[in-house]
Amino acid sequence: MITGHQEQAASLREARVGLSERVARILLGKLEQGEFAPGARLPTESELARQYKVSRAVIREAVSRLKSDGLLESRQGSGVYVRAEAAARPLRIELPAHDYVRAVIQIVELRRAIEAEAAALAAANRTPAQFKALRSALDAIDRAVAGGADGVEQDVLFHRRIAEATGNPYYLSVLDYLGQFLRNATRVTRANEARRDDFARQVRLEHHAILKAIEKGHPAAARRAAASHMINAAKRIGQADPRFWEGAGGVFARGLVRPPL
Repeated sequence: MITGHQEQAASLREARVGLSERVARILLGKLEQGEFAPGARLPTESELARQYKVSRAVIREAVSRLKSDGLLESRQGSGVYVRAEAAARPLRIELPAHDYVRAVIQIVELRRAIEAEAAALAAANRTPAQFKALRSALDAIDRAVAGGADGVEQDVLFHRRIAEATGNPYYLSVLDYLGQFLRNATRVTRANEARRDDFARQVRLEHHAILKAIEKGHPAAARRAAASHMINAAKRIGQADPRFWEGAGGVFARGLVRPPL
């Protein structure tokens, strides 16, 4: 069940996202004007926070969005740099403004195409170590939910582990690019599913069906299980009542329909 504390936290997150959007636009303008040239190192989080009079969390989210757009990259122990390809504007996904249900369902439809084939490849190619990581990720979802958490990060990690097990690094690249949308869509779907015990049970069974097919090395079964999971997720969203979208569902979904930079 979504509590008042969770809704308040979501509202605070939304306010922070609004600030991060403004900072991201400022940084994007500097990239386009050549103030930050390809290969240049950005100022540190602390320096940017002081410059724009916002928190480091806001800077981190602004930078994260530009990373997901393929404009910036982190170099371990060195900082954040402008990518050499930053001069070319990346593909942008513009979702229907203020139509939360449609936006979430469209993201789930996109995931269905990606997740079904990823699960099939994982069933064919996964190593014992990768399967162990998959099982661990699924156990983490169960523990998070049992402890009263929403399980969003654990859910995202489970699907990332599937992508890793494909043996195809491009799946990870696609997930990283779509990360901002997938995470917000997962927040919406899990918030909706947490409101009903039958939904929560269905999700758990669907995840375990995917894992079982991957364990047995059955690509066709894994593809069906993953596609069914996404189809059912869209159906569950369609069954959410208006109160859900007026509360936590709407708060989380607004992260999907924000205007492009």
